[in-house]
Amino acid sequence: MTADLRVETEGETVGEAKWAALRELEKLHPGLDKAAVRFQVVSEGERGILGVGYSPARVVATAETDGEASPAGTEESEAATLVRDLIARITTALGISCRIDIAEEDGSLVATCSGRDLGLLIGRHGQTIDAIQYLANAILARQLPGTSVVVDAAGYRARREATLASLASGAAEQALRSAEPVELEPMTAVERKIVHLTLQDHAGVETTSEGTEPNRFVVVSPSS
Repeated sequence: MTADLRVETEGETVGEAKWAALRELEKLHPGLDKAAVRFQVVSEGERGILGVGYSPARVVATAETDGEASPAGTEESEAATLVRDLIARITTALGISCRIDIAEEDGSLVATCSGRDLGLLIGRHGQTIDAIQYLANAILARQLPGTSVVVDAAGYRARREATLASLASGAAEQALRSAEPVELEPMTAVERKIVHLTLQDHAGVETTSEGTEPNRFVVVSPSS
């Protein structure tokens, strides 16, 4: 049995109003598929001058559900909830509607986004999704030290893993030719692990992680 949920919310901007609407809909239906939410902008609001004439932005959000809430006993961890809310807020501000699924893998959180705007979410050469991931990790480093998140969509990270493996191999060859350490770009813990694993059996080089989150990076050095 399907049911239509409808809420009307306000915010200083349309993005904030949409975010508030998503929060209200989730209260009504835990586990809501955010990609199924449709927004109607009632008013874009007015900022006013020196506080005079201000009016909030208003939106109406509707979603069709199957009438079933999330199963009991599937409460998310504090970190997972924080990551979900954070990424939902970022994507909503960007005008991207997507569903966000959170999973814990190897001590890190993986946020997988699905929906119709994945090209916009990933961006040219992955710049947008990498920026979202970087911002999420920067905020997590302050609020939950030791927690990292990988943001994925449409298998982008699998392609990224292949790129990292190639980058690692190239750095190893450069380190051997120059007899000097090679510093790679800042990476998440999951990405650094890919580099370490790629080169763990590579003769003549060793890898270390240096720096502090979220700017921690891998150094590929000739073996001593």
